[in-house]
Amino acid sequence: MFNNAFDGKKVLVTGHTGFKGTWMTLWLQQMGAEVVGISDRIPTDPSHFEAAGLGETMTTHWLDIRDTEAVPKAIADEAPDFVFHMAAQALVKASYDDPVSTYSVNAIGTANVLEGLRRLTNQCTAILITSDKCYENVETYYGYREDDRLGGADPYSASKAAAEIIISSHTRSFFGQDDADRNVRIAVTRAGNVVGGGDWAADRLVPDVARAWSQGENVTIRRPQATRPWQHVLEPISGYLHLGAELAERPELHNEAFNFGPPAEAVNPVRDVVIALQKHLTGLDLTIDESQAHFHEAGLLKLTCDKALSYLQWTPVLDFDETMQISAEWFARFYNEGAEGIKEFTQGQLDYYTALAAKRGLSWADQ
Repeated sequence: MFNNAFDGKKVLVTGHTGFKGTWMTLWLQQMGAEVVGISDRIPTDPSHFEAAGLGETMTTHWLDIRDTEAVPKAIADEAPDFVFHMAAQALVKASYDDPVSTYSVNAIGTANVLEGLRRLTNQCTAILITSDKCYENVETYYGYREDDRLGGADPYSASKAAAEIIISSHTRSFFGQDDADRNVRIAVTRAGNVVGGGDWAADRLVPDVARAWSQGENVTIRRPQATRPWQHVLEPISGYLHLGAELAERPELHNEAFNFGPPAEAVNPVRDVVIALQKHLTGLDLTIDESQAHFHEAGLLKLTCDKALSYLQWTPVLDFDETMQISAEWFARFYNEGAEGIKEFTQGQLDYYTALAAKRGLSWADQ
């Protein structure tokens, strides 16, 4: 898998205590990597990171990603073979509540990681993760390509666009494309709305549905027709890992950007998501209240992933129904039986995903 690129390697993951970071860490450990993390806290209660016992199996640097001294030093001291930068303020609503903090975490935090990479003398491959919301959203039906305009009507989107500009500038300034002796290779990725077990972020659809269901409450949604490129958390992570493995061997991928998103038919409205979850969360009930849509949030947003297919032969594994099924099953398992054994259940879903990827002929699963 991934040409065994991570077996026996040190991999530094920022934001490893979060939703995507926890899944990334579990997958890397399963492949034989030594994972080191940077995070300022455990962001939710419950926490997938805690439930899976990851604090006992890895080193964590408890640091604010905005710390301009400590973060670069930690990266330099660890001298990792790979870096996956995921630490972020990831919520649109929270960006309205505290826009300056959002700008600082997402833009300056990214700059601090880049400064850490500048201090390395060893060979290192770095994948910096931003968001599909870095694009200036004009509600295009055709989906955004990697060279489309960056921008943002809300603070979160603007912070991600700013991070992208910083990555591009820093990479061209300090990690030149034509430098034959360059020891650090960098690529940037953008992914759509990610769902799956272990996500307990506030004001996000699937976690809100799971919480309400577990308490026997109705689910209220504010924009039933808003569409998103829904994908299971393992889809973009497979893209990040595949890109990292390829970039380590292919210098021509340095300073490239890649979208990782679901197939076109998985770009569904919010209403369809809840209906799909209802099939697997018995008793789930739904209420629609569009009066809550008081802040800007994109109505139509999707990515074009032709570049990932062309350059990396990457495609998603799961369709929309499969995505919602395994997401609902994870939450049903947690709320019905508790945290005990949830690490093994998560690894079982990971094994299911990788076996399905191999069966469906994805190149990274057969390498």
